[in-house]
Amino acid sequence: MKALLRLGSSFLIVALFCSFDKPAPPEGFRAILNGKDLSGWYGLNPHAGVKLEGEKKAANLKQQREDFAKHWSIENGELVNIGTGPYATTEEAFGDIEFLIEYKTVAKADSGIYMRGTPQIQIWDHHQVFDPAKPDRKPHLGSGGLFNNTPNTPGRDPLVLADKPFGEWNQFRIRQIGARTWVWLNGQLVVDGNVMENYWDRSQPLPAKGPIMLQTHGGEIRWRNLFVREIGAEEATKILAEADAKK
Repeated sequence: MKALLRLGSSFLIVALFCSFDKPAPPEGFRAILNGKDLSGWYGLNPHAGVKLEGEKKAANLKQQREDFAKHWSIENGELVNIGTGPYATTEEAFGDIEFLIEYKTVAKADSGIYMRGTPQIQIWDHHQVFDPAKPDRKPHLGSGGLFNNTPNTPGRDPLVLADKPFGEWNQFRIRQIGARTWVWLNGQLVVDGNVMENYWDRSQPLPAKGPIMLQTHGGEIRWRNLFVREIGAEEATKILAEADAKK
């Protein structure tokens, strides 16, 4: 009997351990990180090769893919990077979606989320002191703003400071419909349906589809519970109509 109890306890411990690694998406969502390995992701810093062409560009992209696993890893179901290397990029391209993601970072780190391969929903260390010599850089206002938009335009800076203290997990809920972006950080609305500018060519709208990219530099960042829900045309039209009616 004691042997059976020990065996049963062992199975329970294993089951609990395994459950931590397995993502559990909310109804209607699917996981885009399996919590076990880097499947479905590759390395890409688009800024590193933007001016390259032909064979040089191809070689650069190949090298970034090869370097990906040197800088990124999975620990306890979390996607981890110490602040170096190419960005974690989905093999899959996404259009209109709702995206849930949690992150935890450290002091002085700098990060962000690229939607459709375009920068970015910003993640700051909000303890940084505002520097009047750099008036367009406002980390003290907090994370979640569309930092690469034109300064002083709607959505460029977050509506409220919603960051949690270092050591705690933050959660983004991001809704992307066309070029319009909504961002909730820890349950608080920080970007309200504003246009995300096409950083690569501001004369053009945001691409119809593109990868999700997790930027990293300056310090460790951890990501977990990455869940996506596709938004169909009918729902997208309804959301946009309701948003425009509020203006």
